Amino acid sequence: MSQLLINEQIKMLAKQLKVPTFATYSEQLRQASPDSDFADLLLMLMKAEFEQRQENNNKRRLKQAGFPYTKTLDELDVSRYNGEISRLFVDELSSCKFIKERRNITMLGNPGRGKTHMAIGLGLKACSLGMTVLFKNAASLSTELSEARDNYSLGRLEKRIQRVDLLILDEMGYVSFDRYQSELLFKIIADRSERGSIITTTNLPFSEWTTLFENTAMVAAMIDRLTFNSYVLDMNGESYRLAKTKKVKKLSGSLSS
Repeated sequence: MSQLLINEQIKMLAKQLKVPTFATYSEQLRQASPDSDFADLLLMLMKAEFEQRQENNNKRRLKQAGFPYTKTLDELDVSRYNGEISRLFVDELSSCKFIKERRNITMLGNPGRGKTHMAIGLGLKACSLGMTVLFKNAASLSTELSEARDNYSLGRLEKRIQRVDLLILDEMGYVSFDRYQSELLFKIIADRSERGSIITTTNLPFSEWTTLFENTAMVAAMIDRLTFNSYVLDMNGESYRLAKTKKVKKLSGSLSS
């Protein structure tokens, strides 16, 4: 049998058996040492297949998470928090042990303090560790839930949200919610209570959450569920974006003078 025909059959069988990297065996042969035996080559192929599957799974998790952009924890400047949040603490959170323990994180602070940055960074880390994540803007999620209810697909959406290991609710505090949106959001949070982790970012202190929701009793219950056995991070301070803008203006001013 010719080598060309053998290669075609290997490609076909690799596809049918769902081990596509086996079709690239020639690349592994080139990397192998001269004294490698069949077992060594087989192990190399299996490792390559495993690594490729891991990469594909991670890409799929990242796509399903729906992150608006990429921000890593290494890029987060913890010096802006004046010792309130240390690099050691961020590294501890990046282990994602809090997800395994089904603990929540609530990040409170004015705009431009890196809340969304940290939330995305933790979400990316969770994905890399094989966990499922869903990133949602709080206002967008409330609209999505309302539309799903009207289209009789609410149950399916709720199940999708409850299945993920980590739910990120971003920017809670910029838009108020009507009665139905409030109830739907509360149900999402209540259903995950002690069953799955939630990271919430907000620009408002808890005392002002009553401005977001009509039912004050429900607000108290929501905050109670989000903060029970959780991390509450006070990230208030000068806006990083504003400080950067001032720095650029100051630099441009000194250059022009």
